[in-house]
Amino acid sequence: MDRKVIWGLRRKEILAVLIFYFVFATLYYVAIWITSGMRGEFFDLVSYIDSCGLQYVIFLLFTIPIWYLIFKQLRSISLYKRLLIHIVTLPIFIFGTQQVYYSIADAVDFGHLEGSGSVWDIYIPALLYLVQFGIFHAYEYYNVAQQKLRMEGELRQAALKSELAAIKAQLNPHFLYNVFNTINASVPPKQEKTRQLIATLADLFRYQLKASKKELVPLSDEIEFVNKYLELEKARFEERLEIEMNVPKALLGEMVPPMLLQPLVENSVKHGISNTLKGGKISISIFKEGEKLKFEIADTGKGVKDKKSLFGRGVGLSNTQLRLQKMYQSQLEILDNTPQGLKICFAL
Repeated sequence: MDRKVIWGLRRKEILAVLIFYFVFATLYYVAIWITSGMRGEFFDLVSYIDSCGLQYVIFLLFTIPIWYLIFKQLRSISLYKRLLIHIVTLPIFIFGTQQVYYSIADAVDFGHLEGSGSVWDIYIPALLYLVQFGIFHAYEYYNVAQQKLRMEGELRQAALKSELAAIKAQLNPHFLYNVFNTINASVPPKQEKTRQLIATLADLFRYQLKASKKELVPLSDEIEFVNKYLELEKARFEERLEIEMNVPKALLGEMVPPMLLQPLVENSVKHGISNTLKGGKISISIFKEGEKLKFEIADTGKGVKDKKSLFGRGVGLSNTQLRLQKMYQSQLEILDNTPQGLKICFAL
């Protein structure tokens, strides 16, 4: 794997820049050798450094801070604004490299162009600057485009997985309540109670599938769903479970999130009723207070001292809490019921 070395650059990218400079310097050296009448050896290290090597090293040293400024420090600004920056950095690069090169060449007794010939020390740096930064911008655009393609591919994969999961989520309940109906048909007529329980369970799955496709459902549908769930629990607890429902008919048309009440009622059954030998009562009250629709689910169980611990015992309360926070900026309140047990309250 090609690791990043510095400033997010990979080793192969750094190597590509060095090869680029070596090729340009060598081409310049060959051009000088040809124009000089091809006298002397084709390659001499001192001659190479004198005629092009030193100058191109200076070009590279000036390129690094300009590249860092445009492609790292200012990468968040628009491409148009970054291109305008080249209006300032181009003359700095041209005349800065020229002056530094002439100063070093004079100090070490290397030759350089003079008089009208020095115009080439303006043209060559300008050409190199435009070519290299044109390549840098094109390479950046290529990387961004490749990253977008990868992200689009990942999003398509995620969408496909999500779609498959949704299809599975639909198939599983369909399969289950179809199986329930098949089992129900095979139960002897004498066991009518068993047949009714299986039919009720199939209805629960059917509603769950239907509600998963909607953001809001009528309160009447939620109440019917909860009643069917409590029918099943009533068959289990028999006389130990007493149910009280206080919901005005005028509120049955209110729209509420689906599957909101059942986890709370299930919590009351599980932690409030099933733990007591004599059982108890579950009360569901829904009423309007101003613009708010208020819900209270109470049980007469033993209660819980550490009420916060209830959120860690299962996903029902935690998920309902998250839904209320995201959809209504509301909170679940868990209070002591009178004379005993717990009361769960929230408002929409």
